[in-house]
Order: sequence, then structure tokens, then C-alpha cells
Amino acid sequence: MRNMKSRHIETGARNARVLRILVLCIAACLLFCAGFLVRGNADLMERVGFVVSENSKKNAQSTLQDMAEVSSRLDEVESLLLASSLDTYDAEAATRSVLDAFLKTTDDAYARYFDSTRYTAFVDVSADEYPGVGVFFSEENGRAYALDVFEGSSAAEAGVRQGDIVVAIDGDRSQDWTATESINAVQREQGSTVVVTWLRPSATEGGEGTEFTTTLVCSDYKEPNVVTQKIGSVGYIALKQFTQNSDALVRTAVEELAAEGAASFVLDLRDNPGGYLTKAVEVASLFIRSGVVVEIDTLDAKTTKQASGDAATDAPLVVLVNGNTAGAAEVLAAALRDTDRATVAGTATMGKGSVQVTKPLSFGGALRYTAARYISPNGYPIDKVGVAPDVTVTVREGSSTDNQKDFAVETAASLAA
Repeated sequence: MRNMKSRHIETGARNARVLRILVLCIAACLLFCAGFLVRGNADLMERVGFVVSENSKKNAQSTLQDMAEVSSRLDEVESLLLASSLDTYDAEAATRSVLDAFLKTTDDAYARYFDSTRYTAFVDVSADEYPGVGVFFSEENGRAYALDVFEGSSAAEAGVRQGDIVVAIDGDRSQDWTATESINAVQREQGSTVVVTWLRPSATEGGEGTEFTTTLVCSDYKEPNVVTQKIGSVGYIALKQFTQNSDALVRTAVEELAAEGAASFVLDLRDNPGGYLTKAVEVASLFIRSGVVVEIDTLDAKTTKQASGDAATDAPLVVLVNGNTAGAAEVLAAALRDTDRATVAGTATMGKGSVQVTKPLSFGGALRYTAARYISPNGYPIDKVGVAPDVTVTVREGSSTDNQKDFAVETAASLAA
């Protein structure tokens, strides 16, 4: 009897320790989110030049009250478990469940808690370049999806289409897969296989969509990051994403097309998921001689990125965008539109004008959250809004030609006439 009582006391103490950890975790997250949601202490923000409304101050007080209420409720649960519960539980699973539920109550669609195993997979990128499955992954609202499926790839043969969402990889559907996790998980040695479960969105608004599972073979599928074409007097440049050499590739493309007689240009940013912001600024500088390219708003300050002054051309420019144009690509399109440097055509962009950072946590794992948002040179927010084109051109269903590209080329030609 004494041993049973001793074990119960030990169990209760262990439960209490676990709950205290959870209370501390949630309190830390609440403190962070409270500051982030109201952009920090109201008085401090006013002193450094931000305008903080009375509503923001009230929201700050309300958030602190909510934090105290959550802590009080957890204390009550802790007391009950310590006093009379016979059950134990896994601290890691409890932490993951509590933090996942908490983060879903924020307005940050990209907020994510990674446990230690998941965080290791998130950051563990091999120095070797392993083949993939022929899918170019992007991310929307924290979920990876197929932005492009390479022709002739294992994924294309399996019927994967643009827009299919990653549900599970090798049967793991424990949480939403981010683009980074998906890329890391499918990069394996030549000939290896990986099982990916996808969700194909329903064509009907509000529909649940259809899941299907594919077994994909890893192989070396590569597509050029910059594609060029001279169409009459127009130089066409398609930029797939912003990598470390994107500015150099675009500069070379402009110079070579100009040497061939191009009098105007089309810059195609459709399906461009973004990438390095610095490279987007440098590509903007190839067309903009001076001025602000983007404003970056963080918790502490507002900063701007300026054009470098090393322009490659002053020729007329048309920019193509669509709903898959995201991140740094939206920054570039907005800058070229707001400075009247280009005519933007196509459809509204995704509205992913934010920056996420991932910070390790003291108790293991890491927290990913939104730390900055992009504002266009004229002061328009990009996040959750997108960049509206000057001229809306939708894809013509059933057409064998690219009517958006045709429109852009015709417009560019007319601007140079």
C-alpha cells in the first residue's frame, strides 16, 4: 500500500512538473504573441514614432488578461491531476498538442511549433545535391503544394498537378507539411522512392477535395531558372524564382536580348514563389534607377530597401503575374508598378508579403512565426492582399495558346512603337 501511495505521489509530482512546463511554454508564447499582435508596448511604440491607437492599448490590456486567465485555468487542471488523477501522459505529446492548438488561435497562418525531431528535419539540409521527384514546391497558409510539375518526371507520370497539396510523406501526416520540410524529405539518392499523399482541391467552392497517394522515384529533374525569347522587337524573360544568381541571370538576359534588337521587355513572374528578398531588390534595380523598392515592417522598426542605381535598361517593360506569384516576386511587381516603371498584367498575386523566422526553444524544438511584412513603395500592404495588376488578363480556358503572354508581348511592342 505504501509503495502504491509512493508511486502515486511520484506520478503526481511528474504530472505537476509537466504541467508547469506547459504553463511556462504557453505563457512565453502568449507574451510573444501579445507583443506581436499589438506591435509591442504601446507607450514604447509611440516613443519610437509609431502611432498606437487607443484600441491597440485596450487590446494589449485584454491580451494580458487573457494570458492570466489561461494560466489560472491550467493551474486548476494541475491541482486536480495532482490531487486525484491515476493517469500519466507523454510530456512531448502534451506540449505539441497544447502549442499546436494555441498557435491556431493566432492570426498567423505560418506560425508553427516544431518538436525536436521535426526541427532537425527542417534545418538538416545536406551539402550534397540529391535528386527530387520533379515537383517545384511552394507554400500557402503554412501548407506545401505543387507549384510546378516537371514534364517527364515521376510526379508528372503519377498524375500530380499544379495546386495539389502535400498531406503526408511516407505516411507521416502528424502535422501540416511546410515547403521546406517537403523539399528536404523528397531529396534522396538517385532511384530511391518516396510515398507522397496529396489533396487535390475541389473544383467546387467549399468542397473537401480528393486525396490520392503516389509512389515517386527520385531522379535528377532540372529546369532553367531564367528562360528568354525574342518575339519581334520584344525581349521575353521568365524568372522562375529568386536564387543567389537571379540578378546576374536577368542582367545577362536583358543585355543579350537588347543586343539582338529588343526595344522593350516582358518580365514573366507568374508561378514565381519568391526567394531571396535581396535578389528581388537587385532585379528591381536593373529597371529602376533610384528610389524605394520595398518597406519592411517589423516589431521594432520600419526599414526600406533602395534601388542600387545600376540599371540595365530604360526600355518599356510589362510584368506578368498570377495567383501563384508570391513573396519576393510580389515585392518586385509592386515596386515596378508603384514607380510607374512597368505595366503589370495578369491576375492578382497570392498576398504572401511576409517573412517567417524559426527560433529554437529552451525546452527543445523551435517556433516559426511571422516577423516582418512587406509594404510597397506607395504604402500598400502586400500580405493577405496581394498586388493588383494594372490590366487584368485571365487565362482563356481551353485555349492552346498563352493569351496572357500574348497580351503582354503586344502591349510591350506598342509601348516601344
